[in-house]
Amino acid sequence: MPFLQNQNDIFVLDLGDGENRLHPDWIAAVNSALDEVEKNEGPGALVTVANGKFYSNGLDLDWLSAHRDQHNDYIAAVQALYARFLALPVMTVAAIQGHAFAAGAMLSLAHDFRVMRADRGFWCLPEMDINLPFPRGMAALVQSRLSPQTAHEAMLTARRYGGTDAQAAGIVDHAVEEASISETALTIAHANLAKAGETLGITKSRMYATVLATLRDSSNPRG
Repeated sequence: MPFLQNQNDIFVLDLGDGENRLHPDWIAAVNSALDEVEKNEGPGALVTVANGKFYSNGLDLDWLSAHRDQHNDYIAAVQALYARFLALPVMTVAAIQGHAFAAGAMLSLAHDFRVMRADRGFWCLPEMDINLPFPRGMAALVQSRLSPQTAHEAMLTARRYGGTDAQAAGIVDHAVEEASISETALTIAHANLAKAGETLGITKSRMYATVLATLRDSSNPRG
């Protein structure tokens, strides 16, 4: 399960060492960690990391298949989690050491910055290939964080972007060697420690007001 550590005012949230799918218990653990981040007073930043082959492989489809009656509530919870990251009053950095697919790729987009391994791993939105329409909130998130051309290609073609290609497309900010992923992410976080606080949270909320409203709309989360 995800766990949080504080390293000299930088919160490091470890998402896990498996596929890190967004199981309801996993979502609850991440929300609990974000509660701790939001309680912090003074300088702060958040870096999310993972271990192994995956950063996150997206929705927990096995859980969904076994709980079809909770589909709407589940999608609402996932989109609400994206909203929390997007409006968090600290700078956030996703350190993508492995594959980031579907809902896991979108989780990375809810961060302020992304660092990805250059030589291995893919960032991909495979929804078109698996015949799964994007919920309104997820579509809005992707389109708010990527250029129109990149969002169009990523959403409609299910292209798998390696780290270098992802950087060229503006999906990630840095594509680096494996050994430099954490260091680069922590450097970005450290440079933005002093920006944490109410002003940052208000600015994010105003920048992404429309997207946040869509992500938080639980009345018809699948659209």
